[in-house]
Amino acid sequence: MNAAEDFLNSKLQERQEAGTYRELKPENGMVDFCSNDYLGFARSPILKQSIAHEVNNHPLSLNGGAGSRLLSGNIQYAEDLEQQIAIYHQSEAGLLFNSGYDANLGLLSSLAQRGDTIILDELVHASIIDGARLSYANRYSFRHNDLESLEAKLKLSKGNCYVVVESVYSMDGDASPLVEILSLTEKYNAALIVDEAHAVGLYPKGLVCELGLQHRIFARVITFGKALGGHGAVVLGSNNLRKYLINFARSFIYTTTAPFHQLAAIKMAYQLLENSREAIFCLKKNIELFKQQVNTGKNFTLLNSDSAIQCIVFKSNEMAREAAKQLQLNNFDVRPILSPTVAQGTERIRICLHSFNTENELTLLAVTLNKFILLHA
Repeated sequence: MNAAEDFLNSKLQERQEAGTYRELKPENGMVDFCSNDYLGFARSPILKQSIAHEVNNHPLSLNGGAGSRLLSGNIQYAEDLEQQIAIYHQSEAGLLFNSGYDANLGLLSSLAQRGDTIILDELVHASIIDGARLSYANRYSFRHNDLESLEAKLKLSKGNCYVVVESVYSMDGDASPLVEILSLTEKYNAALIVDEAHAVGLYPKGLVCELGLQHRIFARVITFGKALGGHGAVVLGSNNLRKYLINFARSFIYTTTAPFHQLAAIKMAYQLLENSREAIFCLKKNIELFKQQVNTGKNFTLLNSDSAIQCIVFKSNEMAREAAKQLQLNNFDVRPILSPTVAQGTERIRICLHSFNTENELTLLAVTLNKFILLHA
């Protein structure tokens, strides 16, 4: 065994001993309280049928992308789709990326230059952090949703300044105070970038549009793998931003374009979203029902969230893992979120609610949770 294999073994053993070792698990047939399929689009037979119909309507479309968009992979369908999505979200332009990770990586790594500043909420997604790391800019983080902390970092900024937040946070489920953050960024002439991955669906066009802020935001990232039930992402902004990313975003330039089937799935998902008022209503009702029925007591914390993401903090990997195990034994697919994915002491179970969860499922989930919490109080 060579030194490289020794290194792999030692690092994996460290994870196993710390109780933070990750493994892939196949589908399990349990009641879904884990996926990001908030509106049920990923499992929708209506969406599946409409995608198949759209693909059949384009018999000359290729099975694969066959090249990057700057070489052989661009088609008019993709450009039309970008414009349709931009119009829906009330933006000037959009550029498709193969995933939300690619979008954040390409956007942030290409925008900020040496001498510029990127300021991140401390709880932003790993893709945002990685994109910022790949730039040559000065980087700061501010305490989660803390306006005083943000302003302190804005006072330190140099060059062009980019502030990056999520509208709804993926691990806590809470919303960003976008109105107040935007006021601060405008005061210091900083550009605000908002990742809307977990907001679209609960808010059909995202929280930015819900608050009427779309014309004051520098860039938004919309992903299609959550409530829209597909895959990929779009960066929304000005025509100039789109042109800039085509020229400088390496995760766009140097990757094979998405296949036609993926583009068709995105287009059909947006059509379904426009007719999903009932599903959105059901999702909001289920969120309220869960919050009313769960009782965390004094020792554990249900994080403040009005989104589909509801988290109970157990403060240790062992307790979070045990809570998830008990729920799984009762046929509920709930996963523990362990450190180092979240900060030590904030380990939790993350419950994702959906429009298709029944009232009976929600009640049984809450009863099972309440029994476990009472037993460990």
